[in-house]
Order: sequence, then C-alpha cells, then structure tokens
Amino acid sequence: MIDPADEAAPPTATGTPSTAAGDDHVAPRHAAAPDRRDKRRSTGASFLRETVIILVSALVLSLIVKTFLVQAFFIPSGSMNDTLIENDRILVSKLTPGPFDLHRGDVVVFKDPNHWLGDEAEDTPTGPVGTVVRDALTFIGLYPEDAGEHLVKRLIGLPGDHVASEGAGKPVTVNGVAIDEPYLAPGAQPSEFAFDIVVPPDSIWVMGDNRQHSADSRWHQGEPGGGSVPIGNVVGVAFVIVWPAAHWDILRNPGDTFADVPPAS
Repeated sequence: MIDPADEAAPPTATGTPSTAAGDDHVAPRHAAAPDRRDKRRSTGASFLRETVIILVSALVLSLIVKTFLVQAFFIPSGSMNDTLIENDRILVSKLTPGPFDLHRGDVVVFKDPNHWLGDEAEDTPTGPVGTVVRDALTFIGLYPEDAGEHLVKRLIGLPGDHVASEGAGKPVTVNGVAIDEPYLAPGAQPSEFAFDIVVPPDSIWVMGDNRQHSADSRWHQGEPGGGSVPIGNVVGVAFVIVWPAAHWDILRNPGDTFADVPPAS
C-alpha cells in the first residue's frame, strides 16, 4: 500500500505539480518583463531609421526626376506676357529635345547662350545661409530654378528655317509663309523692326510673346550664332504653369500657327 504522504501531488491548472505544505522548494516565477524604457527606445530608433530612409529615398527620387524628366523654373520678367507672367512657376519636360523632337511654337527654356541676360542674371541677396539652402534645394529639384542662367522664349524657327519680317508691324514669315500668332501679348507687333535670317544647323530661333519687351534672337544677330540658340543649350519644353493657383494652365503648342509652314529647304 502506498502511503498518501509519498504520493505525488496532483498537477495544478498550469501543469506544474504543487508542492507539499512546508516544502522549501518554491515554484519558479515568470521572467521579469522587459523594461518599458527599452521598448520605447527600440521603437524610437526604428521610427527614426524608417524616417531617414523615406527622406533619403524621396530626395534621391526628386534628384532623378529633376535630372532626367522634369524641372521647375520661375519666370522673372515680362518678356513672355501674357502667356507667362512674372513669378509664374512652370514645369519643363527634359525629354525634349531627346526622345521627343522640338516643334515650332514650343515654349522652351534654354541656358543663356552668349550673356544675353547681362547684369539681369544677378541674384537677389539672401544671405550666406539662405543661399546655401536655396542652392541645395534647387540642386535636388525641390526649389524652382531661377532665370539667372536661363531664358524662356517661344521657338519660331528650326534648323535651316528661313525666318524674316519686314518690321513695322508686318507678320513674321517662316519659309515664306506668314504666320498668325494668337499668343502675342495684347497690342504687341510681330516685330517692330526688320530681320532676315536662315537658322544655322543644330540651332533654333526664339522670340518672346511680348515682342516689344523681349530681347530675343532678333536683338543678338551681331553675335556668334547670329542670334540663334544652340539646341545643346535647350533644357526642355514648358508644359504647365503650376503656381500661383490662379494661373494654373497647360501650355499647349499652337500647332495651327505653323500648320502651313513647309519644311526647311
């Protein structure tokens, strides 16, 4: 016969045998919970790491977009009124020229080919810190490029085109065809003085929509290139006004204006 005192105690609800009264052995306790401060520290480090990854990825993506696809610019002068007004922000497709061809009537942004801007290229003072911040944001594409080194005009003539005007309000002709220019600023003449030029190879002829207030190709005929702009200087084609909201608009090519113009001979 088994002495009841020697019989193993029945397991408890947790499956651990209970101890007899007076037993010196104590049931093992659960391990202590991790310090809440450690949890918070780990969560904070993870959040910071994810935030840095997201920010760096966004900056790299912005730089890639600005370098290869789209770049923002703002308009500093009235040479393209009323198509573009001072301080308008525009987006420029950098796929043209490139995968896509330039067309007569495009609004193009190009690097100053021969110091056309003169002293107008001077930046407004912003202080050393402001200049560094602005330049950094501009580099990665989060701040619109100013026109300190760039101009915005309308493409009138392609390589080999014969572009001319008799002046005194007479229309501009391209390859012998007079063009009707609906984009001109109200009251603007097609050209207030005569000119006659054949656009050199790999170059374009550009004019502002606000003709009497635009120092465009006509005003640089005595310089290298005869006033034409090398295609290599073209940054891209403006396709939308994004700011201010009241000026939001898509910049469409006025195809009908040049529809009857024959190819360059």
